[in-house]
Amino acid sequence: MPQTSALMGFVHRRRRGAELFLLVLALAVGVGAYAAVGIGVEGSVPVDIVSYGGWLAGLVVAAHVAVRFVAPYADPVLLPLVAALNGLGLAVIHRLDLTEGTTFARQQLTWMTLGVLLFIGALVVLRDHRVLTRFTYTFGLTAILLLLLPLVPGVGKTINGAKIWIGVGPFSFQPGEVAKVLLVVAFAGYLVLHRDALALAGRRFLFVDLPRGRDLGPILAMWLVSLGILVFQKDLGSSLLFFGLFLVMLYVATERPGWLVVGSALFLSGALFAWRAFGHVQDRVDIWLNPFQYYNNPTPPFSDQIVETMFGMAWGGLIGRGFGEGDPTRISYAESDFIMGAIGEELGLTGVIAVLLIYGLIVERALRAALISRDGFGKLVAVGLASVVALQVFVVIGGVTRLIPLTGLTTPFLSYGGSSLVANWVIIALLLRISDQARRPIPDLSGQDEEPDEMNTQVIRL
Repeated sequence: MPQTSALMGFVHRRRRGAELFLLVLALAVGVGAYAAVGIGVEGSVPVDIVSYGGWLAGLVVAAHVAVRFVAPYADPVLLPLVAALNGLGLAVIHRLDLTEGTTFARQQLTWMTLGVLLFIGALVVLRDHRVLTRFTYTFGLTAILLLLLPLVPGVGKTINGAKIWIGVGPFSFQPGEVAKVLLVVAFAGYLVLHRDALALAGRRFLFVDLPRGRDLGPILAMWLVSLGILVFQKDLGSSLLFFGLFLVMLYVATERPGWLVVGSALFLSGALFAWRAFGHVQDRVDIWLNPFQYYNNPTPPFSDQIVETMFGMAWGGLIGRGFGEGDPTRISYAESDFIMGAIGEELGLTGVIAVLLIYGLIVERALRAALISRDGFGKLVAVGLASVVALQVFVVIGGVTRLIPLTGLTTPFLSYGGSSLVANWVIIALLLRISDQARRPIPDLSGQDEEPDEMNTQVIRL
């Protein structure tokens, strides 16, 4: 057989058996952590361990079966990584529920069920990611409308100072989580069409070719949108996420470092303007620089969250106190914004590093899918989705550890939050679809008089 056929044979490997084995390990993490929480807090294994473990296993197996049948060549590592994070997050939220008398873990499991159903639906309905290019401007307009929706009187809700929520009956929903997925698709479709013009060089400054002035419209528009989110919705995290996402995708599409220079200049000027003009931004910066000055403050601003997190993570040390042996309930909103503080206290620096490694592997596998993708649109979508996860993790954990000011985003797959969890499961479905399309074997069109083997015949039928 020719060398090309041998190379194609290597690419053809489906690796679903490896995925199933890794999913068993991921389930061991999630169910084992749930059992450890019961033993540490109540002194016995939870009585519902069988039903809980069975439900969690059912969701994971359903996702695996869907991938096996409709995306057989998809990356075998992404789904187990996500399952491990989601299971660990459920266990940590359940640990907080047992102390505070809440039911957030049960609600989060319901949201996970919805997320897995949408994950399966996305894989079944979207058989080729390239059809999304037809909806480039539709998705972009829909994303803008979703971002504006919380500002509509009677619809938007203000929670913890940020007006980024809408009320749907008894539930609250964050439309920005859906908007970030739509924006990735819209950005990718736009950049595929216009990257040649955007890649043209303008003036040269310090060995860097800056973009032409006439091409600055898109990045200026995205900069203004990000500032609008910061000013009107008081959401520093989403503002950083959306502008950073567009800047990364623009750089990848054009391969021009000049866009990074322009984007960094816009970011710094916007950050300086926001710090000087808006009190809530000044409070975030002051708390970041001098947290103990505002600890147990009788009036706003308060720094109790970040200071209690610092105390808890210092107490946790290298290996942590163990589930039930710490006191993460001292951290307000530990189940959502500050779940990494609870993990650091009870699982220690080792647990935090393990979580960061899992996130790093998710981003690496997404970028790998981008590298092997055969079309420019798929490459940009995969890069954009990887950037969403990477930027969100950096912004959240950077704020929790005082690397940067607090921003208020949720930690993907770990934190309590239905809209975030559902959107992130859809992100993984899109990444698996792009990976499946990239790893599928190319039919042999060389015209050789060889009998096609069984695998190639099956691929052509698919």
